[in-house]
Amino acid sequence: MKWGIVGWAGALILSSANAAQAMTDEAFSQCRERFAQQAEQEDLTSESVRNALAGLQWSERVIELDRRQPEFTTPFSDYLGRRVTDQRVEDGRRLLRENRDLLRKVERQYGVPAPYLVAFWGLETNFGRFFGKMSVLDSLATLACDERRSTYFTRELMAALKIIEEGAINPPQMEGSWAGAMGHVQFMPSVFLRYAVDYDEDGKRDLWNSLPDAMASAANFLNHLGWDDEYRWGREVTLPENFPYLEAGLKNRKTLAEWQRQGVRQTSGAALPDADIEAALLIPSGHRGPAFLVYSNFRVIMGWNQSEYYAVAVGHLADRIAGAGQLHQAPPADSPRLNREQVMALQEALNDKGHDAGKVDGIWGPGTRAALSRFQDAQDMVADGFPDPKVLSALGITL
Repeated sequence: MKWGIVGWAGALILSSANAAQAMTDEAFSQCRERFAQQAEQEDLTSESVRNALAGLQWSERVIELDRRQPEFTTPFSDYLGRRVTDQRVEDGRRLLRENRDLLRKVERQYGVPAPYLVAFWGLETNFGRFFGKMSVLDSLATLACDERRSTYFTRELMAALKIIEEGAINPPQMEGSWAGAMGHVQFMPSVFLRYAVDYDEDGKRDLWNSLPDAMASAANFLNHLGWDDEYRWGREVTLPENFPYLEAGLKNRKTLAEWQRQGVRQTSGAALPDADIEAALLIPSGHRGPAFLVYSNFRVIMGWNQSEYYAVAVGHLADRIAGAGQLHQAPPADSPRLNREQVMALQEALNDKGHDAGKVDGIWGPGTRAALSRFQDAQDMVADGFPDPKVLSALGITL
């Protein structure tokens, strides 16, 4: 969903147009027949569905985008800086004011504060400015015809056909991302079917043209994911000198009282709130960057998009839209940009030294960071899981 997004592992980009053309000429018609048979089994037999199936087209561009991996990992400073901009904050505050009555009504019904809804809206489509211009049906059919994740995308295609059959939107207007996410808040079709609502009561669930439907649907989804309206997403905090950074990470949850005893404080210097809740500590750009205590709603945000960076961006943008200032500690601007080969070499080196980084896939994720932290600790370095030049050199990785 907004889904943001967090990276795909996979094969290389198709090497030539001939490979895509072979699929178009020799196999895609068989895929269409398979889709038609499954649609019939699921009682999707209306004329609109039959026409949609007949019009499906193979998209080489979708396959290229699905195979493509970023050449470099994106440091947290770059990720956050591109998504939580002063302009986006200003736009979010304006739209919060302009849609106050709607958002308050949605908040009362579903329990999700308005600034979070506006933050998701801003990150997903820049407040409705860009939904994506690709045919959702063609994208899903192409990915469903590709053996790598055929089962998942076939289910999404069937869900999209059910949306067509219920009359929510006409097939030519069903546009979205290359992976099939749609509308103001970029729902995948299966999420649409389960959580989209007709909030403006015009007889259809319309996430493209109805802001009430989009905001209420987002809130409904978050509510079902377990949003707790008594607490926020988390907060930026300060850490004492010689903090044991091995205790950072989503898997290590402690009560606020326990973090307090370890010297963790609000950025103002005040004590942490006296609340009986657990939190995990995240340091996405190492000990020189900001630190965050994150609560259960952070995991709810990750139910929308599994990236920790994305979830921090949503929370921080929501705070800014609600009136908060910039981060107390900005992420360091000199964070290294590692390419996939360098990350794979780092993962291999960590595994060779007995610090399990998991699969050697070139994806910089929590498992790799945790393994790097353990290596740093063994080397009497600051065990923050951050790939600075010193630790990379110790692992034989050249920048």
